[in-house]
Amino acid sequence: MYVRRLELVDVRSYPRVGVDLEPGPNVLIGPNGVGKTNLVEALGYVATLASHRVSTDAPLVRVGAATGVIRCAIVHESRELLVELEIVPGKANRARLGRSPARRPRDILGALRLVLFAPEDLALVRGEPDQRRRYLDDLLTARQPRFAAVRADYERVLKQRNALLRTAYLARKVGGGRGDLSTLQVWDQHLAEHGAQLLRARLALVEQLAPYLEDAYQQVSAGVGKAVAEYRASVPEPTIESMLAALEAVRADEIARGTTLAGPHRDDLVLRLGDLPVKGYASHGESWSYALALRLAGYALLRADGIEPVLILDDVFAELDTGRRDRLAHLIGDAAQVIITCAVEADVPASLRGARYLVAPGEVTRA
Repeated sequence: MYVRRLELVDVRSYPRVGVDLEPGPNVLIGPNGVGKTNLVEALGYVATLASHRVSTDAPLVRVGAATGVIRCAIVHESRELLVELEIVPGKANRARLGRSPARRPRDILGALRLVLFAPEDLALVRGEPDQRRRYLDDLLTARQPRFAAVRADYERVLKQRNALLRTAYLARKVGGGRGDLSTLQVWDQHLAEHGAQLLRARLALVEQLAPYLEDAYQQVSAGVGKAVAEYRASVPEPTIESMLAALEAVRADEIARGTTLAGPHRDDLVLRLGDLPVKGYASHGESWSYALALRLAGYALLRADGIEPVLILDDVFAELDTGRRDRLAHLIGDAAQVIITCAVEADVPASLRGARYLVAPGEVTRA
């Protein structure tokens, strides 16, 4: 799989731009702040329907424009598919597959399989659990796009259940009563059904990911340290019955606090180097290598599934020493397509300097 062409209209800093890309290495070169990351962010958005930089869509649309459009031509098994996304801040986005409108934007998921590593990924090892949950769920969806619906259903039910608990919590604060919780058990059942499915998938994913993570970290770090990832669940078993029992066990606390306290949204992926947690103990270099290994592990797992994803390395090589650069270049040298951004071309190993593009404010030209 590779992206043959990317077009943006009123996205971030670009009024309009088009870039023809090649299989193999593609290097986007330009000073900081000229828009290199905006290009790869757009590709990441097509693959996941989310930005790796911001939590809402509005910043993706160029200031002064009402909508933004991302259009890309994807080649897979010698067939080309055109995918188009129209981003409409504050309203439902629109999508097209080929020339036909998609019923909903998430129907395009799976058209572009992509793994993106960026400086923001340090949050995977140093940040809060939600960053690691998103990592797992994005990888789940890349492997099996149907999990986008499972995630959406779980989040929808969680939102409704939290709203019910919050309303009852506020009613008690104001009037001293318990509030109306008559429908709570109905939401419990829905949450347990969707949550058990999501939890089973995450547990299986972490088990399958483990050898790839260990291998990737060993190669990036030249054998220094062993990377271990363990899923820490708030529910003992990935079953509907176990989830219902967990919700019942925390019922009094939930009513007192006005929020849902058990389920996959409370879980974490615990990362360790040997016996020590990465968070709080790892050096900057170890943290960077671990975050990179997480992405490379996902990339290797997708390839093992028979999926050849696009690999994006956004401003990565400037953070690596010469040894790590060369080892990374060796690891990804046979990628179907790798897109690299850099401020200094010399930072990128010679073996990865394929097609080169010069990025300036508002424009991209082939070198």
